[in-house]
Amino acid sequence: MVFNSLVFVAFFAFVLAMHNLPFSWRQKKVNLLVLSYIFYSAWNPPFVILLWLSTVVDWYAAQALVHAKDRWHRRLWMLISVVANLGMLSYFKYGQFLLDNFASALALVGVSYQPPHMNIVLPVGISFYTFATMSYTLDVYLRRATPARNFLDYALFVTFFPHLVAGPIMRPTELVPQFAEPKRANRNQLFFGLALMTVGLFEKIVLADGFLSPVVEAVYDSRRPPGFIDAWLSTFAFSGQIFCDFAGYSTTAIGVALCLGFAMPDNFCFPYAAIGFSDFWRRWHITLSSWLRDYVYIPLGGNRHGAARTYAALMGTMLLGGLWHGASWTFIIWGGLHGTYLAVERFARRMLPDFKPQQATLTLLGVVTFLLVNVAWVFFRAKTFTRAWDILQGMAGVAANPVPQIAFVYLITTPVIVAGLLAAHAYLRNRTLEQAIASAPPAFLTVVWASLAAAIAAEQGSGDAFIYFQF
Repeated sequence: MVFNSLVFVAFFAFVLAMHNLPFSWRQKKVNLLVLSYIFYSAWNPPFVILLWLSTVVDWYAAQALVHAKDRWHRRLWMLISVVANLGMLSYFKYGQFLLDNFASALALVGVSYQPPHMNIVLPVGISFYTFATMSYTLDVYLRRATPARNFLDYALFVTFFPHLVAGPIMRPTELVPQFAEPKRANRNQLFFGLALMTVGLFEKIVLADGFLSPVVEAVYDSRRPPGFIDAWLSTFAFSGQIFCDFAGYSTTAIGVALCLGFAMPDNFCFPYAAIGFSDFWRRWHITLSSWLRDYVYIPLGGNRHGAARTYAALMGTMLLGGLWHGASWTFIIWGGLHGTYLAVERFARRMLPDFKPQQATLTLLGVVTFLLVNVAWVFFRAKTFTRAWDILQGMAGVAANPVPQIAFVYLITTPVIVAGLLAAHAYLRNRTLEQAIASAPPAFLTVVWASLAAAIAAEQGSGDAFIYFQF
């Protein structure tokens, strides 16, 4: 079930009605748990078993961690949780990838091996709920948090349908405490939640799917060499598409939760206004960035053991972040590029500790950041290295016999949309969307809200899945 469908509209209306009926708080939590399972099972019912398995293993592992009598037993239970979660993730997401690369490694030493095609179906959202459940046992192991008071609260944390499939990646300390007391949205929360849902669905249905996706597909899914304009325009379109798609999902999810009385953290903070790459990752997919920082970068040494160790930790973290996004070397290269960007930025700051750029320099750095982020997006979107190389050649203006691939109308609409997106990010760089909405005149908000809703209704959409569902 996807947010951008009439089925979800009916589902959400039913959830909202059930949540506001005079049931006990425990019964309402049971209702939310059952409905969250129904929401997830709309894709593939048998995969609910994986959710149950992950939930049960981590619940009992955390309980055992608390009662363990020595360090050895604590480590054992932590490893049981990590191996169970990463084992499922590795099999379903990386099984075929690992097998194919094993065969390639054998070929390098002269051994011929043709691996079978495993036909593994990737459970939707497995990367998201795996990281969420792992953070539970890891936080308990590191004594950052105590286990949930009861199994119902923990199970609801894992399966709470707004964040289940594509985040934000919630921490137990952010959501479980909210289940302790009855939650019901007040008038302002309901209003603001519905407004966020409208903004998110507009980003997904109208901008990402309606205007930007055709441009991206025309170039990236073609086999013909693109010219300079087509290569750059389609890549800019993808930068807008993936933001509007993923931020649209996160914004809708936050709005859905708020309509039920729950708060979820922001996942995006106008990343295309970033000045530098550390700033970009403080603004893009914030919950994944903080997860990788806390559970990968810092354990690898962070910035506490000298420059060489810091650069290695940065690169290792970003390579893992690339692999998290998909079982393909193109994603690993994408992560490696961002690791390189971060390392170069850190080195420059060490070499120029007293550098205080003026506004013109900051603007230039912001433009360079955006352009290099787009170069990395080529590897994120291209399905093969061959196609990525074709796009990069086009961007460099050296493609052989380029063929125009973008329809004329999109040569007009795409620059307008991308420029508008960049202007909005620049304007809101130091504010949140909540602050912007709260400070706007009510009459203006009404007109904007009605316009967004009308655009959604006019576009209708085809119910395309969100891009991050594949991760």
